[in-house]
Amino acid sequence: MSRAGSDGTAALERAGAETVKRAVQLDLASRFQESLVCYQEGIDLLLQVVKATTDEAKKHRYRQKISEYMTRAEDIKKHIEKEKQDGKYHKQIRIEENATGFGYEKLFSEYLTEIVSEVWVEDPYIRQAHQLYNFLRFCEMLVKGPCKVKTINLLTSYDEGSGRSQQMTALEEIKQSLRNYGVTLNIDFSSSIHDREIRFNNGWMIKIGRGLDYFKKPQGRFSIGYCDFDLRPCHETTVDVFHTKHTKKM
Repeated sequence: MSRAGSDGTAALERAGAETVKRAVQLDLASRFQESLVCYQEGIDLLLQVVKATTDEAKKHRYRQKISEYMTRAEDIKKHIEKEKQDGKYHKQIRIEENATGFGYEKLFSEYLTEIVSEVWVEDPYIRQAHQLYNFLRFCEMLVKGPCKVKTINLLTSYDEGSGRSQQMTALEEIKQSLRNYGVTLNIDFSSSIHDREIRFNNGWMIKIGRGLDYFKKPQGRFSIGYCDFDLRPCHETTVDVFHTKHTKKM
């Protein structure tokens, strides 16, 4: 094996070992969904090591380890599936103050499977201009995603000040725009709504402490993070993910 090839294999080994180590730590902390992802990534890296190395003893050792990790990953997958079936699944993500990397795609893509066709959004604060843009960005994500969303149900509250006209005009414009993509937006208002949650008809429910409005105001209109929400600093908040057999209708 060439020097470059040897260095590449060593880098794969380090990456695989670190990823599996992280998987074990998450596993011990009962963070099973994150652990499963790390096990799968680690296994893939170690399989590349087995393919690249000519050391038969190393191949044998890694094959044994990979078999152990695959068995554990399968057990975790079954455990997660059982929790989902029993309605006990719960995953919590804590977004720290000024954290970045939490754009809507990053947060929701894991749960937007191809079978998702209907979405329910409960958020009392889809009122001000930036909140309306947040909802628009969320809708854009649904339109772009692998899912075939046909209906979005929004339950929010009226803007009680001078912004009501802007709110109604913006929501109607979003509604008309979605129609061009074959998506129906149903809008309802409630003066007593407090909860913030998003549900998909594949059973996933996501509750965000701040709703869709967890991004900080950008430093300027031409600053990094203004357009790309992955680069936008966040307010501190908590995201709770549940799975239920029956998605609540509004």
